[in-house]
Amino acid sequence: MSHSYRDLFVSAADGLRLYARDYAPEARDALPVIGLPGLARTSADFHDLAEALSSDPARPRRFISLDYRGRGRSEWDQDWHNYDLKVEMSDTLQVLAAAGIDKAIFLGTSRGGLITMALCAARPELIAGAILNDVGPVLEADGLKRIRSYVGKLPTPQTIGEAADILRRQSETQFSRYTNEQWERIARGTWHEGTDGFVLNYDPRLMKTLESLDLEAPLPDLWPLFEAMKPFPVLAIRGSNSDLLTAATLQMMKERHPDLTPVTVPDQGHAPSLEGDLIQVIKDFIARVDPRD
Repeated sequence: MSHSYRDLFVSAADGLRLYARDYAPEARDALPVIGLPGLARTSADFHDLAEALSSDPARPRRFISLDYRGRGRSEWDQDWHNYDLKVEMSDTLQVLAAAGIDKAIFLGTSRGGLITMALCAARPELIAGAILNDVGPVLEADGLKRIRSYVGKLPTPQTIGEAADILRRQSETQFSRYTNEQWERIARGTWHEGTDGFVLNYDPRLMKTLESLDLEAPLPDLWPLFEAMKPFPVLAIRGSNSDLLTAATLQMMKERHPDLTPVTVPDQGHAPSLEGDLIQVIKDFIARVDPRD
């Protein structure tokens, strides 16, 4: 056991070693929650929420959060082309099978939300409800350009304070009210301290998946994937400063989905941190999806 979770290692279909955090694996009386992080993020981003749900004294709930291949404690892929949504969805299914999960509530931040939408279309029997954190069926080119400008290209910090400063300079217009502690926390999710200094928590070749996108051309139409979410209750979270999910898209999502709850987080951009008041919002939604008998 590590901290408040179990380390879970799973083999992908191609043999690559995948890692996930498994909080309260013994909790069987409530639907589990699956946390799927953003492009260059890891399972650690869900820690506060996972602890709140898994240690609830009235009804503890299992929470599994993944490191995709090439991120966190999962192995890097020799072929960067495999940093692909279809491959990552397959990896997610491998983790669910190994953990014995046959139905869950899925929480996807950014890229994780795209995987969640894809799962609703491909494996709807797995879905009890979905939470999309700052992502939807329309991805704004400006947001993708900003993400492409820094993934795999950040300078190497010498201290955690310097790491926080790098991220603050990059994103302070999106997160104008973040404290030093919050910037340092995001920095610890971006780098770890290796034997030779700070190292990114992801394979820098992730940048290649973004470089191959033509952001001047029309982006793929993801509304058909979103349509597959209609049978399930959805909580859609947006940061008020987000440049990837607009307020107009969130409104269209609300209009097209019969059971979608929109939430806008003030003073945050892409993507809101799952902490503070947002934890209670998510807990309330989960309790509605999975009420007590």
